[in-house]
Amino acid sequence: MTMDNTYYANTAYNPARIPQQPTSAERSWLGKFAKTRLPWGRTQDVAPESILQDPTPKSLRFWEDFDKKREKEKALGTYKPRPFEGVDTHGVLDQERFRHALLSKRSHFWMLMCGGGRFLFYLILVLSVFTYAVAVTQSYESWQRTTERFIPLFLLCAGIPLLCWGLGSLVINKFPRLWFKPSRGPLWELNRRTGLVTVFDYDNNGEYKQNGSIGEITAPFYEFDAYISTSPDRQGLPMNFLYLAHRYRDITLNFSSLVAPDRTPELPCALWDFLQNYMDTSRPLQELPCFEKYRALDPVTAAHDQHTGRNPRYWIDMDDETFEAQLKEMSGRVHLIDTMHRPNLMAQHVEYVD
Repeated sequence: MTMDNTYYANTAYNPARIPQQPTSAERSWLGKFAKTRLPWGRTQDVAPESILQDPTPKSLRFWEDFDKKREKEKALGTYKPRPFEGVDTHGVLDQERFRHALLSKRSHFWMLMCGGGRFLFYLILVLSVFTYAVAVTQSYESWQRTTERFIPLFLLCAGIPLLCWGLGSLVINKFPRLWFKPSRGPLWELNRRTGLVTVFDYDNNGEYKQNGSIGEITAPFYEFDAYISTSPDRQGLPMNFLYLAHRYRDITLNFSSLVAPDRTPELPCALWDFLQNYMDTSRPLQELPCFEKYRALDPVTAAHDQHTGRNPRYWIDMDDETFEAQLKEMSGRVHLIDTMHRPNLMAQHVEYVD
């Protein structure tokens, strides 16, 4: 697939055009601890399930119907904007940019209140049933007396998370203006059109506090290496997540908020292949629901789809049963990913010192 030089910048990423680069900087001992560098190249057509399901075909159809209804209401003069319509959440994934952002701390507080309260309530409920059963069988008192002693303790332990769950759910579902608030801006961006990676700096030498100026630290995609970082969760079990680190400067991108840490390394490896495939302008965008409405806007993808006769409504018209089969197939490919057995093709262009 040839590159359209009128659309892509000269810096766009193409594995066949990676320049020779300086020797890599040596990482600190902390930078090496519990971290595994992943090889470049020989990617597979995989993506984490969370990306494959965002959006689903059902969601695509919903928003298509919503847009049609909105246009009809605008033509009749009866349209009323929905809450938060047009609010910039700073996140983008299209034919040009993959830009990631989180919601504000206030939004996360209410989501944690709801989700955390629900989790703790069910956990305490299960533990309480087990504890009560043991207490009844082991106690010398009657089961009525044991129950009388147990109920106040259960209400105290379970009541607090239940209250948090109820309050958080009430605010999220009934008072969206109280909890929903975008963050100051994006965290990072991978740009397919330019081949550049940008990290947004909210310190910016004090400029952000003074005038709201967000700093941007950019570097070519091929100057970053991918690593799996392993750290224990609250139960002490090892969890793996992906991050990118610049080979010569102190620039990192943490992807744990995009794809949750996993007990196996396959999911971070699949994300690394997805990122390489997305940035690679020698190949079309991956066949995923999130790209369907953008495929005609990317020259390489549009040429590929025209050549293969791809149905432009491949995903949006897909029924739920077929989509479930797609999910299972993708899960199988991710499980069998061969990342750890590949040679690092970037070593042809860089001498690694560690």
